[in-house]
Amino acid sequence: MRRYEVPRLAFINKLDRMGADPWKVLNQARSKLRHHSAAMQVLIGLEDDFEGLVDLVQLKAYYFRGSNGEKVVTEEVPADMEALEVEKRRELIEAVSEVDDQLAEAFLGDEPISPADLQGVQPLLDGVLNYLPCPIEVSSYALDQTKNEEKVELTGSLDGPLVPLAFKLEEGRFGQLTYLRIYEGVIHKGEFIINVNTGKKIKVPRLVRMHSDEMEDFIQIAGHSRGSCRANIDFWNPILVLLTSVKALTKNTIRTRDTFTDVSVKYTMTSMNVPEPVMSLAVQPVSKDSGGQKEDPTFRVGLDPESGQTIISGMGELHLDIYVERIWREYKVDATVGKPHVNFRETVTQRADFDYLHKKQSGGQGQYGRVIGYIEPLRAGSPTKFEFENLLVGQAIPSGFIPAIEKGFKEAANSGALIGHPVENLRVVLTDGATHAVDSSELAFKLASIYAFRQCYTASRPFILELVMLVELKVPTEFQGAVAGDINKWGSYFILSLFLFSNGLFMILVYL
Repeated sequence: MRRYEVPRLAFINKLDRMGADPWKVLNQARSKLRHHSAAMQVLIGLEDDFEGLVDLVQLKAYYFRGSNGEKVVTEEVPADMEALEVEKRRELIEAVSEVDDQLAEAFLGDEPISPADLQGVQPLLDGVLNYLPCPIEVSSYALDQTKNEEKVELTGSLDGPLVPLAFKLEEGRFGQLTYLRIYEGVIHKGEFIINVNTGKKIKVPRLVRMHSDEMEDFIQIAGHSRGSCRANIDFWNPILVLLTSVKALTKNTIRTRDTFTDVSVKYTMTSMNVPEPVMSLAVQPVSKDSGGQKEDPTFRVGLDPESGQTIISGMGELHLDIYVERIWREYKVDATVGKPHVNFRETVTQRADFDYLHKKQSGGQGQYGRVIGYIEPLRAGSPTKFEFENLLVGQAIPSGFIPAIEKGFKEAANSGALIGHPVENLRVVLTDGATHAVDSSELAFKLASIYAFRQCYTASRPFILELVMLVELKVPTEFQGAVAGDINKWGSYFILSLFLFSNGLFMILVYL
């Protein structure tokens, strides 16, 4: 939010549940998130006794009647809550006065502060409209790709070039829906637009505006104008939907954060900062009819080349649980979910000699190849994990077969005999060998190398390498000592370095 200078409101719900504590949430927003926050409402009752809210801006009490609280009744503030209302309203005025000079002067002069000075209403959606700035009150900029990404201000003019941004993708019953925000210009049904990120031309087959789960068709839709936000509540900052064709969908031509334009300009909007996933799960579909997701840039799907597992990665356990549940519910794919396989490594600890003759006769040209040498651990600090060295003297093996021998040892090292994982820190030295005038071939020497490695691997005293991970922990300063003490108690783990950030967080780099 701070990166993009986006104003925000915090909405605390479920206040009728056991253990609800909005003041604890407010204090954590101040201490943990470093937000300068103030309550705009106070509660009338809590948990099972929750009845309504007192609006600190309008100085009115709102009660939620009906079986589901759908009827909002406005009354005066209860007498027993006047003291709390005065205290919390003063805190709110103090917070707002820090960013409003006129309100600060009135507050310091003990002048009365009217609701109009604070501009507030009770419902959440009305609060978004009244408290947060209108999109036309915030400057928007694009990057001109033809001028070395020079910044260009988008005024929102209807006569300007078309500049929409895809901020959400959704797989629905109508196909792929692309949600757009139009920063400038007008988009028409049936026209062609350019995806600046991919250079692909896409036709707009249908334009709709979403109302819950209903779609309203339009021939054309424009970006916001410079009119009043209050007078154009239904049309400023429109959220649009572009229904892409099946052809566009199969070519993967649209992704979240893509910018579109007409042919007159080549602008791109600054893309969102997408954090790296912090948790992964292995998903194994029972059937092959599985679908993919492109709508969430923080959700990733990939195939582990070593284990062959399909790995989904996201921002946490709840994030992945939601997608797993959607796989079952929306795509009708029955899948098993588990932890990803750990890709261990093996290595050798001592020198082991090999002398292997591969000889095979099958009626026609046979296979003949003999390799002699040894394997040993690489020296400490070696920049490579596998090293092959040819120490042959003379022409015992023609030079044309040496690449095949090296390839055979590399292929054999991809699967160790202990647990079948790759072997690292390995040096293979070829010292001698033998050939046959007719039966020797690249295949014969490659197979001889594979079997030679398997022959001597056990004698090299192999073992499984212990996993080492670099973990980054960010904790509040007040918990630095406790966290560092717990890490030291773990025994085999040690702290690499400590960093203190200006926002009060402490980062600890730990080798596990």
